[in-house]
Amino acid sequence: MAWNEPGGSKDNDPWGNKRKDEQGPPDLDEVVRKMQDKLSSMFGGKNNRNNNGGDSGGPGLGKGGAVGMGMAVAVAVGGWLIYDMAHIIQPAEEGVVLRFGEHVETLTPGLSFRFPRPIEQVVLVDVAQNRDVLIGYRVKDSGGRTSSKSSSVANESLMLTRDENIVDVSFAIQYNIKSSSDYLFKVRDPDLTLREAAESAIREVVGKSDMDFILKEGRSDIVGGVQKRIQEVIDIYETGLMVISVNMQDAQPPEQVQYAFDDAVKAREDQQRLINESQAYSNDILPKARGAAARQIEEASGYKEQVVAQAEGEAARFASILTEYQRAPEVTRQRLYIETMEAVLSNTTKVMIDVEGGNNLMYLPLDRLMQQGQTATQQGSPNLESQASSAARSAQQFMPRERDSLRSREGR
Repeated sequence: MAWNEPGGSKDNDPWGNKRKDEQGPPDLDEVVRKMQDKLSSMFGGKNNRNNNGGDSGGPGLGKGGAVGMGMAVAVAVGGWLIYDMAHIIQPAEEGVVLRFGEHVETLTPGLSFRFPRPIEQVVLVDVAQNRDVLIGYRVKDSGGRTSSKSSSVANESLMLTRDENIVDVSFAIQYNIKSSSDYLFKVRDPDLTLREAAESAIREVVGKSDMDFILKEGRSDIVGGVQKRIQEVIDIYETGLMVISVNMQDAQPPEQVQYAFDDAVKAREDQQRLINESQAYSNDILPKARGAAARQIEEASGYKEQVVAQAEGEAARFASILTEYQRAPEVTRQRLYIETMEAVLSNTTKVMIDVEGGNNLMYLPLDRLMQQGQTATQQGSPNLESQASSAARSAQQFMPRERDSLRSREGR
């Protein structure tokens, strides 16, 4: 049976609770009054209702509640003012103070107090961060991570040189902020201005240089010229930026002529290699030739001195002999003859004796032959020793026969 049907229990609701016909919906005024009482008690006010539970004339916070609320508002406003007036400048930052939109001061790192907004406003600028701009290429970004791969930007990298060649160059420029006020107010977009100034400076410096100079030995000069020119331009525009470094990432011919250029480079390298090899050979040969020439000159000089000294000695000896010859001609002549024969016979191993009216006699000096045999033995030549021994035996056999024949001729 339904709870509201005739005969049903009217004291119970559908959920089994007893109904109280005398209890109506909650009074909204009562709820508001209770909340006011709680707020009044929190801020030090008295209860708005009298002891009998009646109202004191309507809702309100009372005098004490108004004072407490005013104090809370004052504290909140004071805290907000202090928070808005205090500015903490980090070591890498500068604070640009704007008073009604006009720049009046630049704050250094530390704690500073300024007028609250909207009177003054402080704009923080990071002046220590190194920023970079890429000319001629872009670094690919894969999933938020910087990749080592890069893509070339042809309209920035291809430039015309002074000798009417095209070169593909790419630069990486690092800079930071040197004047925060100029950076914020002098130029609308300082970073874009620096990029355009860098591209213009690079084209100017490259256009005044030859291609071979750019690709080989002129990289440092090109980098120095580009950095100097960029700084001059951005100083003229008062961008408040300062160029820290300029790096030439790559410099090469256009892709269409890369193979031909590589062949030319290889030929140039081969030429230089051959030059180095020939120079090394020359450095090896010339000192030897100079040493041999100096040695021959020294030998010739020594031979000259030897011959001259020998000639002078012979001349002096001849002069002394001449003096002795003039004093005693016969004795000197005999002495010269004996010395000459001694010198001649001392170098011969056989002597032929011419005897008048008889056969010629061959004289073999046995002492000389024996001495030669001993010398040959010391030198390791046994054949010479045997030859000397056989010659000595032949001489011993020959000498008696010669003496006998000589005696027979004398007896006749």
